[in-house]
Amino acid sequence: MPPSGEMSASSDDRVRYLRANTTRAEELLWHQLRRKRVAGLRFRRQFRLDHYIVDFVCLSARLIVEVDGPSHEQTVVRDNRRTQWLVRQGFRVIRFRNDEVFDNIEGVVRTIEAALPACGAPSP
Repeated sequence: MPPSGEMSASSDDRVRYLRANTTRAEELLWHQLRRKRVAGLRFRRQFRLDHYIVDFVCLSARLIVEVDGPSHEQTVVRDNRRTQWLVRQGFRVIRFRNDEVFDNIEGVVRTIEAALPACGAPSP
């Protein structure tokens, strides 16, 4: 498999692989985001944007939510380049560490909700 978030010729396979192998932190956050539970907006998980795959995205609000595990320490430069590209496409990117999701899921959701109006999302 190619490095996390970058695409190869088998990008659909990579998306399927990531969805089938969700981390515990991603699964916990997805439980909160799915079915329009946050501000009534639709989030998608492991979504392809051009040559990158993002953990979660609300397309209508142009908001991307990333959950970083321990491997993020080795991919900071690549992740920064990826974030810069996504920002140039008009997205806002917010990141949470796994331990933030585990230890304070309510705070993570509140932070996401607070980011939505700034992204142009309609008020709930």
